[in-house]
Formats: sequence, structure tokens, C-alpha cells
Amino acid sequence: MTDPILGVRMSHRLLTLAFLITFCAAFALPNKDGSRVFEKTLSEQDHFIEGEHNSAYDHEAFLGDEAQQFDDLSPQESRRRLGLIFDKIDTDKDGKIDADELKRWIQWTQRRFIVKDAETQWRIHNPDGKDKINWTEYRRANYGFLDGEPEGTEDRKTYMKMMQRDRRRWVIADTDADDHLTQEEFTHFIHPEDVSHMQDVVVLETVEDIDKDGDGKISLYEYIRDLYRGESGEGEPSWVENERESFRTYRDKNKDGYLDSEEVKQWIMPDDYDHAGAETNHLIHASDSDADGKLTKDEVLDKYDVFVGSQATDFGEALVKHEEF
Repeated sequence: MTDPILGVRMSHRLLTLAFLITFCAAFALPNKDGSRVFEKTLSEQDHFIEGEHNSAYDHEAFLGDEAQQFDDLSPQESRRRLGLIFDKIDTDKDGKIDADELKRWIQWTQRRFIVKDAETQWRIHNPDGKDKINWTEYRRANYGFLDGEPEGTEDRKTYMKMMQRDRRRWVIADTDADDHLTQEEFTHFIHPEDVSHMQDVVVLETVEDIDKDGDGKISLYEYIRDLYRGESGEGEPSWVENERESFRTYRDKNKDGYLDSEEVKQWIMPDDYDHAGAETNHLIHASDSDADGKLTKDEVLDKYDVFVGSQATDFGEALVKHEEF
């Protein structure tokens, strides 16, 4: 017979694990190429593959999480929906999209995931629809099972560390210091990378994750160990040596052999490149047939494949069920 207390604890752990899986988006965890950089690009795709332009990058930059949906559409339906998007981007309704309008749209598509995720998590943690939630409620929902966990177990140590990290981040997100979070503050709590007053805690968490010897900085060994852990006798991928060179040449700016907090911040949240601006310029250059620096609807629709593309042009609209856009 199953122990009911054990079952309750397991349920708590599964709930916490489910939350943490979503919550990991807020940490600078390594990407598939080893990078911890926040918003390194506007897409999971590489912009260029072996020197050739990859249009899938543009599609994700322009459409965000709707890019895959457009891949299943016929050219006719892609153009129809793209025309509706054009009208949304053209905020001054002059019949043209200028660079500022297009850049704002690209930035909005990238933030859409954060907004949706924050709204979902807010509903989960605030089922009663209150204006604020307090730390006691949040702790009870996510870590309450620790109250019955035996002292000294590895599980308890792991979850206590998670809770302490959450607590530190909670206090920083709580700008009015009332130990409650509004929905806006809660959004900053789970997605701190986009908020200036939260960025230092993201840097601190990243250093803590990588700094295995606890000296408060990241050595070259720790840096590479975080990005790549090959099997014994396995050939090392070429990008690993490239990362060593990047560490020595670009990341370690004072050349002391370590990354300090400021160097880590420049690594994971670089401020020297405007990806949205660069993508805006690329899309205008690729589609602006009269070279006036703005895009008409005809120009956008004429180059619809640059913006949305289609992987199902031979199958047509009938193969997929479309909701009203």
C-alpha cells in the first residue's frame, strides 16, 4: 500500500520540478552550442550556414513562436496572413513600414514568450486572482514539502539551495519591500534578464553555477567544463578550442585568467550588438525594391518568403486546419 505522506511529498516535488523546468528559462543555462548568452540571436536557427543565408532565422525573428505555424501554410494563405500582420506593424497607418515600426515588431515578437509564460505562471501561483502574492504562499506551494523532509538528506540540501536562491531573487524583485509580488514584479522574478535592476542577480547565479571552487570567479577550466564535458578518449569538437580562444581574447578583458562579475555580465548580456536592429536592416534591404528605406504592403507580399516562407507549398491549405488570424 502506498504511503499517503510519501505520495503527498512526491506530488509536491513533481509540482516543483514542473515549475523549475519552466523556470529554467530565467537562468543563463547553456544553449545547444554551449552558450549561456541571453538573446544571443533572435532565433534558435543559425543566420548563416556554411556561408549561405538561412531564411528560417528571418522567419523566427519576424514571427516568433508563430513561425512554425506559417511553415504549414500555402503561399496564398501565407500572403493573406502576412498582409494582416503588415497592418499591425504599420502603427501610423501611412501604408508603409519604416525601420522603427519593424524593429518594434521584432522586439515584441521576442518578448511574447516571456509575457505568455509569466501570465501562465502567475495564474498557477495566484489561483484566487489576488493583486499580489506573498513569499509565504509561494514557499508553501513550491517548498512546503521540505518541512517534513529529514535533515541532512541530499534532496533537502538541493531544494534548500533552490529555495534560498528563489528567496534572494524574490527580495530583489520586490521593489516596494512589502514581501509581496505584483504581477509585474513576479514577471521580473521569473524572467530577470530583461530588467536592469535584476541583472546583477542573474550574473551572480551564473557565477555560482560555474564557479566550482567557490572563489567567486570563473577560470578557463570552469568555463570550458560548463560548456563541454566529453567522454574519455572522445575527440573534442572544434568549437571548444574556439571557446578557449574567445575566453582568452574577448571574455577575459583584464587578462588575469578569470572572469569576474563584470566580465560575466558582458558575456551573458552583451550590450554591444543590436540584433533586432540588424535584422530590421536586413529585412528592409531584402525587400525594399524602390530603395526608399520603407516597405509597402506590395513589397512585403512580393517577398513573402523572406518573412514567412512555406514548407508545404505543394500541399496547400486543405491539409491543415487554420484558425482565424
